[in-house]
Amino acid sequence: QVNVVESGGGTVESGGSLRLSCAASGHDDSTYSMAWFRQTPGKEREGVAAIDYDGSVSYADSVKGRFTISRGNAKNTMTLQMNRLRPEDTGTYYCAADTTPLPRTFSGGYYYISTWGAADFDYWGQGTQVTVSP
Repeated sequence: QVNVVESGGGTVESGGSLRLSCAASGHDDSTYSMAWFRQTPGKEREGVAAIDYDGSVSYADSVKGRFTISRGNAKNTMTLQMNRLRPEDTGTYYCAADTTPLPRTFSGGYYYISTWGAADFDYWGQGTQVTVSP
């Protein structure tokens, strides 16, 4: 069993910044793939950003250039730095982890993270609320 714990979140005005943190533990001999998802009432959970075991990252188009996902110093920790927040970023943010790598596409001599989603992750945190006021 893998335990996933999020921290951070809160309320901020449009244009402001927030940082979310996540720690996964349980299979400490593995480096997990990890990601952030968000969900609002009546909508499906959507992927925001993901980071694989080797540090490769992938972002949803809606957050590119504003959000940064990165590994923490401790194994299987990560942060999501969210800048220039918008009201449409409001939602419950969930951290997810898995012991298997993310799907990859080979192109130009490199393996890039290809389409990923909730089905790629087995372990989830409880969620933390992010509210961006206009």
